[in-house]
Amino acid sequence: MSLLLAMTGWHVEDWRARFQALLPEMPIVVLGEPFDRRAVHYVASWKHPVGSLTGLPNLAAIFSLGAGVDFLFADDKLPTVPIARVVDPDLTTRMSEYVVLHCLMYLRQQYRYLRQQREGLWEDDRNQPAARSVRVGVMGLGELGRDAARKLQVIGFDVAGWSRSPKAIDGLTTFSGEEGLKAFLARTDILVCLVPLTPDTRGIINAELIAGLAQGGRLGGPFLINAGRGGLQVAADIVAALDAGTLRGATLDVFETEPLPPDSPFWRHPNVTVTPHNSAMSEPEAIASVIAAQIRRLEAGEPLQNVVDPARGY
Repeated sequence: MSLLLAMTGWHVEDWRARFQALLPEMPIVVLGEPFDRRAVHYVASWKHPVGSLTGLPNLAAIFSLGAGVDFLFADDKLPTVPIARVVDPDLTTRMSEYVVLHCLMYLRQQYRYLRQQREGLWEDDRNQPAARSVRVGVMGLGELGRDAARKLQVIGFDVAGWSRSPKAIDGLTTFSGEEGLKAFLARTDILVCLVPLTPDTRGIINAELIAGLAQGGRLGGPFLINAGRGGLQVAADIVAALDAGTLRGATLDVFETEPLPPDSPFWRHPNVTVTPHNSAMSEPEAIASVIAAQIRRLEAGEPLQNVVDPARGY
């Protein structure tokens, strides 16, 4: 039995070496090279070519090499076997670092001061609200969203969360579903989007959603942080809201097309911060260790953990 690495855009030989060190008894084969398709029991994938995982008669499980799994469901020929996503403390911590960093940048007006420094200006209107008076809304209350919400609360922010289905989390005000979204947005000064990309959430960050954000908060208007998936956002609606002033700023780590094309207006907009999809760039060794441990669980007859629900897409 073997593990097939099916990935694009990554250094596959480095991944082969990592998995071989963790699973020395298991052959590690690579898509695009000759291999026995009947021997493949496991696949570790990142944006594999559509249809490339067909014809694996003994496939038992597919593992995503990242936190997201939407790329897997974009393959309409994907084998019907269990799919597991990566849940790794290192990845979760890095996402929370990113979210806390950019919430603090907005709270403490650091982008403004950076602009003033470039212009040689010494100006301060003494408008420095406390974290407790700024309302952060976290969309998506999975592992990443819950951890980010807890750490924002430690800083002192007034935090609430929203998810598509109801979730009760100690110490956190939560909203859910379409009926809860309006109230959630109305009390949000900084929106943090960490929902998975599914047919239901594609394009959810649009003009209507942005218009529902709080306009009278201590920051003078709402801000957006999207570290979820690029398909969640409608780029033209975000730019229009920034230009109209209904959105004061946006920090975007993910985009529909990556790398972000040179002609994207996000590059040049004065109120946009672009980062290269590195908000939760976990150590490859940590990801490989998680997947190797999952394979060992299956080989020992134990159930697979963090299994994706194909009906929900996450």
